[in-house]
Amino acid sequence: MKENQIWRIKNNEDLDKLIKHENIVNYIKDQRLSWFGHVQKMPETGAAKNTFKWNPLTTRPRGRPKHRWEDTIILDLGQMKIINWITCVQDRARWKVVVEKAKTSN
Repeated sequence: MKENQIWRIKNNEDLDKLIKHENIVNYIKDQRLSWFGHVQKMPETGAAKNTFKWNPLTTRPRGRPKHRWEDTIILDLGQMKIINWITCVQDRARWKVVVEKAKTSN
């Protein structure tokens, strides 16, 4: 957030004003699904799509596996009982309904 030509980190009060008293978790889920749909509709040569599909050549260190952004998306879609999300993403109207549903789901 820019205030008096200086960037500062948003706090909870700023976010509360921004999303007009909606549930913050649902707001984040909504934004995440919206961006995911946007990336999926990009051409294969797009920078964001290539970054999303990129697989590192090395392995992760031992220990508990880290959650990837994609894993969180798949989990959100599973909780919302969206089974065939691959075709749903390609249809803008259907995907918009899914994103709107994320705002109201718990």
